[in-house]
Amino acid sequence: MTSMRPRSDLVSMRGPGWLMSNIGVVTGRNLRRLVRVPTLIAFATVQPIMFVLLFNYAFGGAIKPPGVERYIDFALPGIYILAIAFGASQTGVAIADDLTSGMIDRFRALPMTRSAVLAGRTIADAVRNVFVIALMTGVGYVIGFRFHAGLGAALAAMGLALGVGVAFSWIFALLGLVVRDPESAGIGGLLAVIPLIFTSSTFVPIATFPDWLEAFARVNPITVTVDAIRVLTLGGPTATHVWQAVAWIGALLVVVMPVAVIRYRRTTVS
Repeated sequence: MTSMRPRSDLVSMRGPGWLMSNIGVVTGRNLRRLVRVPTLIAFATVQPIMFVLLFNYAFGGAIKPPGVERYIDFALPGIYILAIAFGASQTGVAIADDLTSGMIDRFRALPMTRSAVLAGRTIADAVRNVFVIALMTGVGYVIGFRFHAGLGAALAAMGLALGVGVAFSWIFALLGLVVRDPESAGIGGLLAVIPLIFTSSTFVPIATFPDWLEAFARVNPITVTVDAIRVLTLGGPTATHVWQAVAWIGALLVVVMPVAVIRYRRTTVS
């Protein structure tokens, strides 16, 4: 006869360890899916390489940012964010697909915390972004990119880029929960990313913009984060830029994470 588990053990299973176990299982599921689907691997590998090469060789001969010898040194921090943002748009697609395919209903039938589905997805995205950033950095080094402020600043720049990726993943997860249609989530994600990217300092100094557009670009969170990553890679005073970027990322997460979890709970309620 199987003995019953003591109530204290059941309670302990519902603590932080239980939550982390749930998140780990969902993260592993998303990472295995990435590895097992060749098109996802190709997308995660080829697109970042294309971004680095195309933007460098298409714009590098025409754009000469002040104080930078090679355009790739100026552009790569922005390309980090471009690739991460485009990749994060697939988070909304995946969440919406799980809703329409019935996968979320299967999760509901399991003894797991609901927030683990969203947390596991965004953590898997962060792991993918580590690969994407490393890949783009390697390609950038081949064509002339260099970190000019030392190893510590280089790691901080990559960490900041990963933080931006986490924020984007939660935003697009919320979008997927709202629209609940994979195609709409994909299109909506790109429509949100493209205007912010191209009205920022991603590819050109914002001083070249018309006055009205420059005013918007200065408060664009993409400009703030790209400039912070750029000063960490090029060198120079970093404190103001970095703290502004961290504040933007933190504010987005503080707002979006609880809203996404609440929306998920309402979406999956019986």
